[in-house]
Amino acid sequence: MEMQKEFDRLLFFERARMSAETSYAENPLDADNLTRWARALLDLSQYQQGAESKQMISDATSKLEEALTLNPKKKHDVLWCLGNAHTSHGFLIPDNDEAAFYFEKAAEFFQQALDADPSNDLYRKSLELTAKAPELHMEIHRHGPMQQTMAAEPSTSTSTKSSKKKKSSDLNFDIFGWVILAVGIVAWVGFAKSNPPPLPRPQ
Repeated sequence: MEMQKEFDRLLFFERARMSAETSYAENPLDADNLTRWARALLDLSQYQQGAESKQMISDATSKLEEALTLNPKKKHDVLWCLGNAHTSHGFLIPDNDEAAFYFEKAAEFFQQALDADPSNDLYRKSLELTAKAPELHMEIHRHGPMQQTMAAEPSTSTSTKSSKKKKSSDLNFDIFGWVILAVGIVAWVGFAKSNPPPLPRPQ
C-alpha cells in the first residue's frame, strides 16, 4: 500500500512537472508557473540519487531564481522554496565546508521569507531546522562511510548473524536517511501538501 502511495505521488509530481514545462513554452514570464515547476522538481529529486538528485535541485533553484527576478516583491514563498533547495543540496555534498555554504544560503532565504511574512510559523521552523543542519550533516556523512566499510568486511560469523548485522546496519542507515529528509525537506513537503501543483487539464 505504501509503495503504491509513493508511486502515485511520483506520478503526480511528474505530471505537474510536465504541465509546468508545457506552460513555460507558452508563457516563459509566468512566475507562478516557474515556481510550480521548481516545486515539482524538488519533490522529484527525493526519488533520485546522487548526481541526478543534485541536477534536479539545481534546475529547481534556477527556476526559482528566475521567478524571483520576474516578480521580486510578491514571492516570499519563492524565497522559502529556495531555502529548501539549498538545504537539500547541502545534504548531498560530503564536504563539510562546501555543504556549509549551501546551509548558509538556505538560512538567508528562510530569513528573507520570514521577514516578508513574520507570522508564518512554517518559515520560522525552517530557519530553526537549518541552524541544526551542519551538525546533522557531519553526523550523517560520518556514518555513511562506516556503513560501506562494514559491508566490505568479510563475514567471520554464521550466515544468520551476518544477516542480522546487515539488517541492523541497514536500519541505522535508514534512520539517518530519514534525519536528512526531515531537515532538508520537512518544510517543503508541508507546503507541497497544503498547496499541491495543479494537475494538467485533460485534453
